[in-house]
Amino acid sequence: MNNYLDYAASTPASKSVLDAMQPWQSDDFANPSASHIAGKKAADAIQKARATIADKIGAMPSEIIFTSGASESNNLAIKGLAFKHLDKKGHIITTAIEHKCILNTCEFLESIGFDVTYLKPNQDGQISPDDVLSAIQPNTILISVHHVNNELGTIQPIAEIGDVAFEHNIPFHTDAAQSFCKLDIDVDDMNIDMLSLSGHKIYGPKGIGALYVRDARDSELVPLIHGGGQELGLRGGTSPTSLIVGLGAAVECFPVTQPAEYKEAIESIKKYQYVLNGGKDTVSSIWSITFQSDFEVKRFIETNNWLISQGSACNAMSNIASHVLASVGLSEDEARRTYRISLPPFFLGKS
Repeated sequence: MNNYLDYAASTPASKSVLDAMQPWQSDDFANPSASHIAGKKAADAIQKARATIADKIGAMPSEIIFTSGASESNNLAIKGLAFKHLDKKGHIITTAIEHKCILNTCEFLESIGFDVTYLKPNQDGQISPDDVLSAIQPNTILISVHHVNNELGTIQPIAEIGDVAFEHNIPFHTDAAQSFCKLDIDVDDMNIDMLSLSGHKIYGPKGIGALYVRDARDSELVPLIHGGGQELGLRGGTSPTSLIVGLGAAVECFPVTQPAEYKEAIESIKKYQYVLNGGKDTVSSIWSITFQSDFEVKRFIETNNWLISQGSACNAMSNIASHVLASVGLSEDEARRTYRISLPPFFLGKS
């Protein structure tokens, strides 16, 4: 029997989430923008979920903008701000180990005239706030640094980077897809101006996420999807009530105790010879391990019927080290022997 240990890629929707969503898929199906009583009922359910998510990060409900997921949220945060500066362009600071949706977004902006600095991490995959400070230019319009790396599990010093951004009056965005609900987040204490999150990383449904935008009612973000004025005009389209309710339920029901699979999986990993990547400041649910030899890899694969991510170690078609592993100094051979084992997430506390 195969054992799924790829939770950093996607979690299953929990029973509580599915139960919460079900009525909104069949019985209470009205458009939440409609003016009649059924529409208002759906709109109220969306507002309840919005308040739940906002409370989780110390934000106001009006600052939560629903999207289709973290990739869209990241695009809205970065392109939405950049498009406000199309006349003079500007400079963006990010890192070389961001999720591909960030890197590809920045590459697109470079192609139309923006300047982007990609900060290199140390050997553990951590970004230095001093490097962020040194990279600032007079025309820097945005700093975007993820909270937890999806391959290594490394926790970034977000509060310190937020301080740098605040002191220089530069908007600060973080991709929190791998940290939301797992670590304590307070957008005011951390000086976060925009934060991306995703439902299917926290036992919620696929196809739903959100972007926190500080003072969203007065935001200058240029929308990527124009519609009928939904989400304060920042993201058009009929609001998917069931998905939004499911996201809210996932936040409310996110586990606070260690799942049973943890101990068994960790004990199984410890039987092999490997190097643990990511340093000490990591989330315990993501293990990036480089086996010491091809023999250990073979023994591991033959012994364990685990569904784990190899795509995070190498590009499947070319067997080239991922951009994250290459950035922390792993060779192509080491990357080939590197696997990500990601366990069921739960609340870990302070970052």
